[in-house]
This record gives sequence, C-alpha cells and structure tokens, in this order.
Amino acid sequence: MREARPATMIIVTPVIQLDENELQFQFKLASGPGGQNVNKVATAAELRFDAAHSPALPDDVRARLLTLAGSRMNKDGELLITARRFRSQERNRQDAIDRLVVLIQKAAEIPKPRLKLKPSRAAKQQRVAEKRRVGEKKQTRRPAGSSGDYD
Repeated sequence: MREARPATMIIVTPVIQLDENELQFQFKLASGPGGQNVNKVATAAELRFDAAHSPALPDDVRARLLTLAGSRMNKDGELLITARRFRSQERNRQDAIDRLVVLIQKAAEIPKPRLKLKPSRAAKQQRVAEKRRVGEKKQTRRPAGSSGDYD
C-alpha cells in the first residue's frame, strides 16, 4: 500500500502556489527509445490539473490559462499534459510539472494593452506620393492617343 505523501507546495509565482495534491498522475507505456524496457515499464507521465476549480489560481490567470492551453484543456476545465521525453517515470513526472508551471507563469503575465496609433502626417504624405508615382508610371505605359476608356 502506498503511503500518502505530505502535501508539498509547487511555487509558480510569488503569489501562486499549487498544492501537489491538486495534480493527478497516470503512468502509461511510452513509445520511442528504451529497448525492451519500453514494453515493460510505464514511464510516460500524464498530468491532469483541474484548472477550472483550482483555488490557487486567480480568476484572471484562470481565464488566460484557458486560452493558452488550447486543445490541452478539456470541456470540464481539466488541463492534460503528457510527458514522455525521458526514460524514467520520475523524470517524466517532473517534466510534466515543469511544463505546467511554465504554462501558468505565462498565463500570470498581464498582457500590455495595445495602443492604437495613427499614421503620422509624413507617413500619409509618403503613401500618397508613392501612389502618385506608381500612377504616373502606369500612365507612361499607355499607348499614345488612348483616353483610357474601353469600348
């Protein structure tokens, strides 16, 4: 029988700390290198984190995380991360946790508001001058005596 680990906190940012008990792991057979070991030992780690109901996430971070996660988030708000890069279960488990932390850190960054800028007067004049120059170039290509109207 497995002993319950004491709850450890995963520090994501100074404000956000995840309780390790919020993470559920499932280990599966991984594809790739590993020789015969790959067929016998479940080394791929599948991490499930219920982001929609986690008390550790502020609402604004949760909303940005839903957007950032994309297809890794299911309709119930569970984030699914699969790690199979390494040949040991523990390293894949740590890799999945690290990837979750990075994703939450990105979601915790407040995006800068976009500043609407108008083109400067000089830029407008430059654009009009370029249009005029292109128009004059096309005028010179026209055959002599042509008024430009089509019959």
